[in-house]
Amino acid sequence: MPTDRPIIVVGCPRSGTTMLQLMLHAHPRIAIPPETRFMLAVYRERREFGDLAVPENRRALARRIVDRQDTRFCDLGLDGDDIVERITAGPGTLGSALGTIFQRYAARFGKPRWGDKRPAYLHNIDILLRLFPDAQFINIVRDGRDCVASLKEMSWHRKDIYATVAAWARAVDDARRAARRLGPQQWHEVRYEDLVSDPHGRLAAMCAYLGEEYDPAMAEPSAVAEVAVPSFKTWHALTHAPVTTQRVQSWQTRLDPEEIALCEAALGSRLLAGGYELSGTIRPAPAELLRYGWTAVPQRLAPARRGLSRAASRLRPSRDLAYVPGMVLPQRGPSEPQAAGDRIDAGQP
Repeated sequence: MPTDRPIIVVGCPRSGTTMLQLMLHAHPRIAIPPETRFMLAVYRERREFGDLAVPENRRALARRIVDRQDTRFCDLGLDGDDIVERITAGPGTLGSALGTIFQRYAARFGKPRWGDKRPAYLHNIDILLRLFPDAQFINIVRDGRDCVASLKEMSWHRKDIYATVAAWARAVDDARRAARRLGPQQWHEVRYEDLVSDPHGRLAAMCAYLGEEYDPAMAEPSAVAEVAVPSFKTWHALTHAPVTTQRVQSWQTRLDPEEIALCEAALGSRLLAGGYELSGTIRPAPAELLRYGWTAVPQRLAPARRGLSRAASRLRPSRDLAYVPGMVLPQRGPSEPQAAGDRIDAGQP
């Protein structure tokens, strides 16, 4: 049976999330837009709009999304005034307001199913589930050494080597927790290396998870790159070329020996668990490991904070969040006070 469950693509930055976005967008039933910035932003700001069962409050929310340049709504190619009217006339939940935007993006391509992609969603799974309880997540994993090497070369990446290594470790740890929590009906994982070496096989398995028929066009994401990747994102230039294994293990020439040593000392167990072999390089100096350890402390504390957030959310349930297409919720009382569960982690792009 065809489904319209939202599809959420996550992964550490520079792990292939944009390539995967394009592969899914090439499917005749699925549309995944360029990366936006409004989902987590309006979740954080939602209390400013009051009760979303009130149409004028939904109008104010919609105007905030379409008028702010930092949300990247402009990259979707949609009519802002049309979106405002559709959200105003739609169901009174935040998830439905957001879903309306993605539905219209899918309709732009004549497709019935939509999704979204952003690496930061990996650290905000609880929020995505509150907005879209039946969403299907796809996590792409890449060798941490290749992710670190690629991130180092990005003009927008300003973290040092220690924080960059810690970011990959955290992405892996958060993905493991999400996989245990959600199970195979709502969480699917694919390795970047497997996807580029066997795109047809891996994408067919992905479609089986999504409940969709596989289409060979998905293995040629460059065919849709022009319409689904904004031209200013020059760091995604390779998405305009055929799928290749050229970047697999490129860390061997893109990282210096000290960086490789730090990666393998800090990430070794995670790399091995992911099926990646270690080079057997020398162990870094104790001072390097100590500096990394201090940098990684906030990453290790994040799961405990999220656990408290989930508990707070259960105590203060919000009825104005979940995506309910085609359904208008009844009027309710004033919005609940902001819960600890509303904390957003924007540690990744």
